[in-house]
Amino acid sequence: MEGHRVLLTHDTSAFPPAPPPDLDDPQVIAAHDWAAFDRVEEMSNHWDRRGWTPSTRAYYWMLGFPADSALAEHAQQCQDEIRNLHFDPIDAGGLHLTLGRIGTIEDVSLGELNALLAAVAEMSTDRFRLQAVPMTASRGAVRYSIAPWTPVLDLHARLSAAGARCRLPLRKPTSVLRPHIGIAYCNRAADARMVRETIRPLRGMDCVSVPVDHLHLVEMRREDRAYRWRVIDQVNLA
Repeated sequence: MEGHRVLLTHDTSAFPPAPPPDLDDPQVIAAHDWAAFDRVEEMSNHWDRRGWTPSTRAYYWMLGFPADSALAEHAQQCQDEIRNLHFDPIDAGGLHLTLGRIGTIEDVSLGELNALLAAVAEMSTDRFRLQAVPMTASRGAVRYSIAPWTPVLDLHARLSAAGARCRLPLRKPTSVLRPHIGIAYCNRAADARMVRETIRPLRGMDCVSVPVDHLHLVEMRREDRAYRWRVIDQVNLA
């Protein structure tokens, strides 16, 4: 199967703002993520983000991971090691890789959603496997680096093309996607140096192999400084 050719661009709203020099090498990606975080002086409150209120409900494409997976067990070990940060941990059932926002429930009709699902069901996309590489952070969360990026970018590009055909373009283009899996959200302004000192020892841990054989369309909301969602449909990858 020939994948979509995606040219990633520099974008200050993304993190890291610049893409890594190699989109598939785990060591290169992890080093690039860490170098970007090494330039952060102060982390910000993840929950102070525009576009969300207690009543917001929005449709997203995402990759979800079972609560009893090797990833969930590994994430729990990492969360135990960073308890001193007092961040908001993501529970085992909440681990995810966000692919893209489609729109709020007010902006997207049931008919449009069904048309989108039908278009995505016709896509030919292979299942793949990722490596979750411990551990790094962004401006607002502690997270895994992810490798390789290419199959994730290809999947996003296909979802974006399907959405465009249904007049439901994703909120952000594939060119600014920076795949990652978070384990804890920063809930206040915090000295990034302290966070680096805490998570640096975790960088010596083994990577986690993560199979990806389906994606979810979900209706997402926020509850008590956590993301929760209702699965609308699951799309199995070939």
